[in-house]
Amino acid sequence: MADEEEIDEGKIAMNRRNYQRELDDILSGISQTGTEQTLFLHCCCAPCSSYVLEYLSGYFRLILLFYNPNITEEKEYVKRKAELKRLVREKPFPGPIEFADADYEDKLFFQKTKGLEQEPECGRRCFICYEMRLRKTAEMAVKAGAQFFCTTLSISPHKNADKLMEIGESLATEYGVSYLPSDFKKKNGYKRSIELSREYNLYRQNYCGCIYSRQAASQSRVRSHLPTAARCLPLGKKQSGFIDGRQDNEAEQHHRWEEGQ
Repeated sequence: MADEEEIDEGKIAMNRRNYQRELDDILSGISQTGTEQTLFLHCCCAPCSSYVLEYLSGYFRLILLFYNPNITEEKEYVKRKAELKRLVREKPFPGPIEFADADYEDKLFFQKTKGLEQEPECGRRCFICYEMRLRKTAEMAVKAGAQFFCTTLSISPHKNADKLMEIGESLATEYGVSYLPSDFKKKNGYKRSIELSREYNLYRQNYCGCIYSRQAASQSRVRSHLPTAARCLPLGKKQSGFIDGRQDNEAEQHHRWEEGQ
């Protein structure tokens, strides 16, 4: 039985698509033809976008869309959007970069994810959030006459590149615009984004944006300060002088990933 499972896993690995190779082929084709192609790119934040813009701006005319209704507080939304614009102003890029505007629709996020409040991070609630952001990107890509649309989300180690591809390609069929195959973690993309974040002193966050991811980040941070035995306790319990109820205050004060400091 164990041998059969190992064989099945091997088949899955062999059949898994290589998104980076597919992207390389597309970029090579663009370089050879010299034809201008427009990419409508959803951006989640400046740090994640930094490497992707550096990587792709030499191949595409980029139109950036900051549409992230999952971000719970409007003040946070505005701050992240402004930081993305600052990055584009301050860092030289080889190709043209434009911005497209979209409304802040936080209420829509809560409507779409109602009933999934207790879902763990990287689960169904996140997949709905992926779909919301990619759908808006596809809609606006068609209106802009773009040849491709995509998102910077796959650069994060916490984001599911396979699911993003699945959703993106489904929307591509629906809207008639190509989804750019990608997993921007490849080629040390995430590492490069950390370097660029330090170089440009970019505002970094320790949570994706929604209230649920902020709570998860707070809980993880509190657990990391607990004695080992206490880390297995449900949050809200008191152990050895640590009270998990203080987690929200820590989240308010901690808006930079330790890696980016």
